[in-house]
Amino acid sequence: MNLYQPHLMRIEEILDEAPDIRTLRLSFLDSTVAGRFDFRAGQFGEYSVFGAGECVLSFASSPTRKEYIETTFQAVGKVTRAIWRMNIGDTIGFRGPYGNGFPVEGMMGKNLVLIAGGMGLAPVRSLIWNALDLRGQFNEISIIYGAQDVPSRVYKHELEQWAERDGLNLYQCVDPGGESHGWKGEICFLPTLVEKVSPSPENSCAVVSGPPIMVSLTLQLLEKLGFAPENIYTTLQSRMKCGIGKCGRCNVGPLYVCKDGPVFNFAQLKSLPPEY
Repeated sequence: MNLYQPHLMRIEEILDEAPDIRTLRLSFLDSTVAGRFDFRAGQFGEYSVFGAGECVLSFASSPTRKEYIETTFQAVGKVTRAIWRMNIGDTIGFRGPYGNGFPVEGMMGKNLVLIAGGMGLAPVRSLIWNALDLRGQFNEISIIYGAQDVPSRVYKHELEQWAERDGLNLYQCVDPGGESHGWKGEICFLPTLVEKVSPSPENSCAVVSGPPIMVSLTLQLLEKLGFAPENIYTTLQSRMKCGIGKCGRCNVGPLYVCKDGPVFNFAQLKSLPPEY
């Protein structure tokens, strides 16, 4: 794959996740490109709308499912609003994959503690389905998910599926005031739920993704619970623009998030400049 050249993809399916959040299922127009394409959970791509520009979005589908890729986005800027206006059958530009991804092979044989807030579930969803498609390679899987309110939760139908799976523990919360009639989950901020669940660090890897303040608090909490910093991972993709280390937007100390990340463990984050 030429990482500098956009390839054309067709929008095969559009799923509304929340009032301003959608998931796209995409397929390559060129079958020869499709046959060569591969990626890792935690990597990202650049999606372009002709005349509007391009934006960074993570993969939300599992790399084990080769016939399509999925990405989830929120309509918050010029490009994402242009993507929002697109329909099934329309063509979108794509280049990638970029970044390092989660160390899936190193997580095999361990318990997975997957913590996500709001839209932060998108890159974690890729890892969830990756692990579920290779279920025998992992031990217990725990998903701890929080959102601002009940309607803004993403992948609602899949959350219900995951709750019914053997060997998978699902814990959910919404912020105080975000509950609605019939809500059966917790009512608290996500770090509070993590502290209440108190996942065991023994033979475990943790992944944290979501709003910066939530990620910061949760990383510190996991270390307090006994997780080694080397076994706690997060993704910093919100800092990226060009994807190839040219624009300098994601430069943090000696690192470029797009090339050296976007996945980092907590030990690596501690070595970055304090202003980060």
